[in-house]
Amino acid sequence: MSIVETFGPTVATLGGGFFVGVLIGYALKKVIKLVAVIVGLFMAGLAYLQYNQLATINWNKLQQMSEGAITTLSNAIVQMPTFGYTSDQAATASLATLAYKW
Repeated sequence: MSIVETFGPTVATLGGGFFVGVLIGYALKKVIKLVAVIVGLFMAGLAYLQYNQLATINWNKLQQMSEGAITTLSNAIVQMPTFGYTSDQAATASLATLAYKW
């Protein structure tokens, strides 16, 4: 038996999982960027409407609501089940994910 026959299926399985993971990560990164652009344009639109006195925006209330949403999201990420990580490692990984710069 050659090495290819022995390890071929295992390497193909691991390699396929790696490439699927890379593709999912790439797609997720693009979706997150798209959502960030949409939210940014929405906020710019609100600022424009307020500048032209077409709308009145309570920025303090908007900040409180967005902080609450971010807190809820970060709590949901921390509470996701992890595979092989302790709770401290999972919390560190989730906070690093939120702080990731594109």
